[in-house]
Amino acid sequence: MTPLILTAAITGAETTRKDQPHLPITPQEQAADAKACFEAGARVIHLHVRDDAGNPTQSLERFAASIKAIREAAPEVVIQISTGGAVGEAFEKRLAPLSLKPDMGTLNAGTLNFGDDVFINRPGDIVRLAEAFKQYNVVPEIEVYESGMVDYVAKLVGKGIITHTPLHVQFVLGVPGGMNGSPKNVLYMAQHLQEQIPTATWAVAGIGRWHIPASLTAMVNGGHIRVGFEDNIFYHKGVVAESNAQLVARMARIASEIGRPLATPAETRLILGLP
Repeated sequence: MTPLILTAAITGAETTRKDQPHLPITPQEQAADAKACFEAGARVIHLHVRDDAGNPTQSLERFAASIKAIREAAPEVVIQISTGGAVGEAFEKRLAPLSLKPDMGTLNAGTLNFGDDVFINRPGDIVRLAEAFKQYNVVPEIEVYESGMVDYVAKLVGKGIITHTPLHVQFVLGVPGGMNGSPKNVLYMAQHLQEQIPTATWAVAGIGRWHIPASLTAMVNGGHIRVGFEDNIFYHKGVVAESNAQLVARMARIASEIGRPLATPAETRLILGLP
Protein backbone atom coordinates (compact mmCIF):
# COMPACT_ATOMS: atom_id res chain seq x y z
CA MET A 1 0.00 0.00 0.00
CA THR A 2 1.12 3.57 -0.68
CA PRO A 3 3.02 5.06 2.27
CA LEU A 4 0.80 7.19 4.49
CA ILE A 5 1.15 10.97 4.47
CA LEU A 6 0.06 12.61 7.71
CA THR A 7 -0.76 16.31 7.53
CA ALA A 8 -1.01 18.44 10.67
CA ALA A 9 -3.45 21.37 10.53
CA ILE A 10 -1.95 23.00 13.59
CA THR A 11 -3.93 26.23 14.01
CA GLY A 12 -6.85 26.80 11.62
CA ALA A 13 -9.03 29.90 11.51
CA GLU A 14 -11.86 29.01 13.88
CA THR A 15 -10.33 27.29 16.94
CA THR A 16 -9.64 29.57 19.91
CA ARG A 17 -7.40 29.37 22.95
CA LYS A 18 -10.55 29.32 25.06
CA ASP A 19 -11.49 25.96 23.56
CA GLN A 20 -7.95 24.62 23.07
CA PRO A 21 -5.38 26.21 25.44
CA HIS A 22 -2.47 24.61 23.55
CA LEU A 23 -3.31 26.25 20.20
CA PRO A 24 -0.12 27.61 18.56
CA ILE A 25 -0.57 31.20 17.42
CA THR A 26 2.76 33.03 17.09
CA PRO A 27 5.32 32.09 14.40
CA GLN A 28 7.60 30.75 17.12
CA GLU A 29 4.83 28.61 18.60
CA GLN A 30 3.87 27.31 15.17
CA ALA A 31 7.49 26.45 14.39
CA ALA A 32 7.90 24.51 17.63
CA ASP A 33 4.60 22.74 16.97
CA ALA A 34 5.58 21.91 13.39
CA LYS A 35 8.87 20.42 14.55
CA ALA A 36 7.11 18.27 17.16
CA CYS A 37 4.55 17.11 14.60
CA PHE A 38 7.29 16.25 12.10
CA GLU A 39 9.12 14.22 14.72
CA ALA A 40 5.85 12.41 15.51
CA GLY A 41 5.35 11.47 11.85
CA ALA A 42 3.69 14.40 10.05
CA ARG A 43 5.17 15.35 6.71
CA VAL A 44 2.91 18.28 5.77
CA ILE A 45 2.00 21.34 7.86
CA HIS A 46 -1.29 22.94 6.84
CA LEU A 47 -0.87 26.57 7.83
CA HIS A 48 -3.26 29.32 8.84
CA VAL A 49 -1.82 32.31 10.69
CA ARG A 50 -3.10 34.61 13.42
CA ASP A 51 -2.34 38.16 14.49
CA ASP A 52 -0.96 39.02 17.93
CA ALA A 53 -4.48 39.01 19.38
CA GLY A 54 -5.12 35.51 18.04
CA ASN A 55 -7.45 36.58 15.24
CA PRO A 56 -7.21 34.88 11.83
CA THR A 57 -5.36 36.93 9.23
CA GLN A 58 -4.05 36.59 5.68
CA SER A 59 -1.21 39.03 6.43
CA LEU A 60 1.76 38.45 4.13
CA GLU A 61 4.10 39.49 6.91
CA ARG A 62 2.65 36.96 9.31
CA PHE A 63 2.71 34.17 6.75
CA ALA A 64 6.31 35.02 5.85
CA ALA A 65 7.35 34.96 9.50
CA SER A 66 5.68 31.62 10.17
CA ILE A 67 7.00 30.00 6.98
CA LYS A 68 10.54 31.16 7.80
CA ALA A 69 10.34 29.91 11.37
CA ILE A 70 8.90 26.53 10.35
CA ARG A 71 11.51 26.02 7.64
CA GLU A 72 14.25 26.69 10.15
CA ALA A 73 12.75 24.36 12.76
CA ALA A 74 11.74 21.51 10.42
CA PRO A 75 13.53 21.91 7.07
CA GLU A 76 12.13 18.70 5.55
CA VAL A 77 8.47 19.36 6.25
CA VAL A 78 6.15 20.42 3.41
CA ILE A 79 4.48 23.76 4.12
CA GLN A 80 0.95 24.05 2.76
CA ILE A 81 -0.70 27.43 3.28
CA SER A 82 -4.43 28.04 3.41
CA THR A 83 -5.99 30.27 0.78
CA GLY A 84 -9.34 29.82 2.51
CA GLY A 85 -8.54 32.12 5.40
CA ALA A 86 -11.44 32.74 7.73
CA VAL A 87 -14.98 32.56 6.36
CA GLY A 88 -15.78 35.96 4.86
CA GLU A 89 -12.18 36.95 4.08
CA ALA A 90 -11.76 39.04 0.90
CA PHE A 91 -10.68 36.93 -2.05
CA GLU A 92 -7.64 39.07 -2.93
CA LYS A 93 -6.31 38.65 0.60
CA ARG A 94 -6.92 34.92 0.43
CA LEU A 95 -4.90 34.63 -2.77
CA ALA A 96 -2.01 36.94 -1.83
CA PRO A 97 0.15 34.55 0.28
CA LEU A 98 0.78 32.34 -2.75
CA SER A 99 3.29 35.03 -3.76
CA LEU A 100 5.49 33.79 -0.90
CA LYS A 101 5.88 30.53 -2.88
CA PRO A 102 5.22 27.92 -0.20
CA ASP A 103 5.46 24.27 -1.22
CA MET A 104 1.68 23.91 -1.48
CA GLY A 105 -1.54 25.81 -0.97
CA THR A 106 -5.20 24.90 -0.72
CA LEU A 107 -7.67 25.44 -3.55
CA ASN A 108 -11.27 25.23 -2.32
CA ALA A 109 -13.52 23.85 -5.01
CA GLY A 110 -16.93 25.25 -4.17
CA THR A 111 -19.29 27.23 -1.97
CA LEU A 112 -21.05 25.67 1.01
CA ASN A 113 -22.92 26.48 4.19
CA PHE A 114 -20.32 26.62 6.95
CA GLY A 115 -21.93 26.53 10.38
CA ASP A 116 -23.98 29.72 10.62
CA ASP A 117 -22.14 31.34 7.71
CA VAL A 118 -21.48 30.70 4.02
CA PHE A 119 -18.00 29.89 2.69
CA ILE A 120 -18.08 31.53 -0.72
CA ASN A 121 -15.95 30.26 -3.59
CA ARG A 122 -17.35 31.64 -6.82
CA PRO A 123 -16.52 29.74 -10.04
CA GLY A 124 -14.66 32.72 -11.47
CA ASP A 125 -12.57 33.07 -8.33
CA ILE A 126 -11.75 29.36 -8.32
CA VAL A 127 -10.43 29.73 -11.87
CA ARG A 128 -8.40 32.80 -10.88
CA LEU A 129 -6.96 30.93 -7.94
CA ALA A 130 -6.03 27.96 -10.14
CA GLU A 131 -4.20 30.34 -12.46
CA ALA A 132 -2.36 31.89 -9.51
CA PHE A 133 -1.02 28.47 -8.52
CA LYS A 134 0.49 28.15 -11.98
CA GLN A 135 1.80 31.71 -11.92
CA TYR A 136 3.66 31.20 -8.63
CA ASN A 137 4.58 27.57 -9.33
CA VAL A 138 2.89 26.35 -6.15
CA VAL A 139 1.37 22.87 -5.95
CA PRO A 140 -2.37 22.91 -5.18
CA GLU A 141 -4.20 20.69 -2.77
CA ILE A 142 -7.82 20.63 -3.89
CA GLU A 143 -10.26 20.81 -0.98
CA VAL A 144 -13.73 19.38 -1.55
CA TYR A 145 -16.62 19.19 0.92
CA GLU A 146 -19.11 17.07 -1.02
CA SER A 147 -19.21 14.96 -4.16
CA GLY A 148 -20.43 17.64 -6.56
CA MET A 149 -17.17 19.48 -6.03
CA VAL A 150 -15.29 16.43 -7.34
CA ASP A 151 -17.27 16.71 -10.57
CA TYR A 152 -16.43 20.40 -10.82
CA VAL A 153 -12.73 19.75 -10.28
CA ALA A 154 -12.80 17.09 -12.99
CA LYS A 155 -14.35 19.68 -15.30
CA LEU A 156 -11.55 22.15 -14.55
CA VAL A 157 -8.95 19.45 -15.17
CA GLY A 158 -10.62 18.61 -18.47
CA LYS A 159 -10.49 22.26 -19.53
CA GLY A 160 -6.80 22.54 -18.63
CA ILE A 161 -7.48 25.06 -15.86
CA ILE A 162 -6.09 22.77 -13.15
CA THR A 163 -3.01 21.09 -14.57
CA HIS A 164 -0.83 19.76 -11.78
CA THR A 165 -0.18 16.02 -11.93
CA PRO A 166 -0.63 14.00 -9.83
CA LEU A 167 -3.54 15.96 -8.40
CA HIS A 168 -4.00 15.71 -4.63
CA VAL A 169 -7.57 16.05 -3.36
CA GLN A 170 -8.58 16.45 0.27
CA PHE A 171 -12.06 15.49 1.45
CA VAL A 172 -13.04 17.85 4.28
CA LEU A 173 -15.91 15.97 5.89
CA GLY A 174 -17.98 16.87 8.90
CA VAL A 175 -18.23 20.65 8.53
CA PRO A 176 -21.70 21.72 9.74
CA GLY A 177 -23.49 22.29 6.44
CA GLY A 178 -21.33 19.84 4.47
CA MET A 179 -21.07 16.10 3.97
CA ASN A 180 -20.30 14.14 7.14
CA GLY A 181 -17.27 11.91 7.65
CA SER A 182 -18.90 8.50 8.00
CA PRO A 183 -16.91 5.55 6.59
CA LYS A 184 -19.59 5.12 3.91
CA ASN A 185 -19.08 8.70 2.73
CA VAL A 186 -15.29 8.44 2.74
CA LEU A 187 -15.43 5.30 0.59
CA TYR A 188 -17.97 6.87 -1.76
CA MET A 189 -15.85 9.99 -2.20
CA ALA A 190 -12.73 7.92 -2.88
CA GLN A 191 -14.54 5.82 -5.50
CA HIS A 192 -16.13 8.88 -7.10
CA LEU A 193 -12.75 10.61 -7.35
CA GLN A 194 -11.21 7.50 -8.88
CA GLU A 195 -13.93 7.45 -11.53
CA GLN A 196 -13.55 11.15 -12.33
CA ILE A 197 -9.77 11.63 -12.00
CA PRO A 198 -8.11 8.19 -11.92
CA THR A 199 -4.59 9.52 -11.32
CA ALA A 200 -5.51 11.64 -8.29
CA THR A 201 -4.39 10.88 -4.75
CA TRP A 202 -6.66 11.65 -1.81
CA ALA A 203 -6.71 12.46 1.87
CA VAL A 204 -9.41 13.06 4.44
CA ALA A 205 -9.88 15.61 7.19
CA GLY A 206 -12.56 14.36 9.55
CA ILE A 207 -14.00 17.28 11.48
CA GLY A 208 -14.89 16.92 15.15
CA ARG A 209 -16.52 13.62 16.00
CA TRP A 210 -15.80 12.34 12.49
CA HIS A 211 -12.04 12.55 12.99
CA ILE A 212 -11.44 8.95 14.05
CA PRO A 213 -13.90 7.09 11.76
CA ALA A 214 -12.86 9.11 8.69
CA SER A 215 -9.14 8.81 9.45
CA LEU A 216 -9.19 5.07 10.05
CA THR A 217 -11.27 4.48 6.92
CA ALA A 218 -8.70 6.37 4.89
CA MET A 219 -5.81 4.56 6.54
CA VAL A 220 -6.98 1.09 5.53
CA ASN A 221 -8.12 2.11 2.05
CA GLY A 222 -5.03 3.82 0.68
CA GLY A 223 -5.92 7.40 1.52
CA HIS A 224 -3.93 9.94 3.50
CA ILE A 225 -4.95 11.73 6.70
CA ARG A 226 -5.09 15.23 8.16
CA VAL A 227 -5.15 15.73 11.92
CA GLY A 228 -4.78 18.76 14.15
CA PHE A 229 -6.50 21.47 16.15
CA GLU A 230 -8.08 23.06 13.07
CA ASP A 231 -10.26 19.97 12.72
CA ASN A 232 -10.48 18.42 16.17
CA ILE A 233 -9.36 19.61 19.60
CA PHE A 234 -10.01 16.37 21.51
CA TYR A 235 -7.97 13.24 22.11
CA HIS A 236 -10.92 11.35 23.56
CA LYS A 237 -14.51 12.51 23.93
CA GLY A 238 -14.44 15.40 26.38
CA VAL A 239 -10.64 15.19 26.82
CA VAL A 240 -8.77 18.08 25.22
CA ALA A 241 -5.62 16.97 23.39
CA GLU A 242 -2.29 18.00 24.88
CA SER A 243 -0.75 18.93 21.54
CA ASN A 244 -1.05 18.57 17.79
CA ALA A 245 1.85 16.14 17.97
CA GLN A 246 -0.19 13.89 20.26
CA LEU A 247 -2.85 13.61 17.54
CA VAL A 248 -0.19 12.89 14.91
CA ALA A 249 1.48 10.26 17.08
CA ARG A 250 -1.78 8.38 17.56
CA MET A 251 -2.31 7.95 13.83
CA ALA A 252 1.36 7.09 13.32
CA ARG A 253 1.11 4.37 15.99
CA ILE A 254 -2.06 2.87 14.52
CA ALA A 255 -0.51 2.89 11.04
CA SER A 256 2.52 1.03 12.40
CA GLU A 257 0.32 -1.55 14.10
CA ILE A 258 -1.56 -2.38 10.90
CA GLY A 259 1.58 -2.39 8.75
CA ARG A 260 1.06 0.78 6.74
CA PRO A 261 4.37 2.64 6.59
CA LEU A 262 4.62 6.38 7.08
CA ALA A 263 5.91 8.28 4.08
CA THR A 264 9.44 9.59 4.33
CA PRO A 265 9.99 13.24 3.38
CA ALA A 266 11.28 12.13 -0.03
CA GLU A 267 8.32 9.79 -0.58
CA THR A 268 5.91 12.57 0.43
CA ARG A 269 7.32 14.88 -2.23
CA LEU A 270 7.16 12.14 -4.85
CA ILE A 271 3.53 11.25 -4.04
CA LEU A 272 2.44 14.90 -4.09
CA GLY A 273 4.43 15.79 -7.20
CA LEU A 274 6.65 18.27 -5.39
CA PRO A 275 10.18 19.10 -6.53
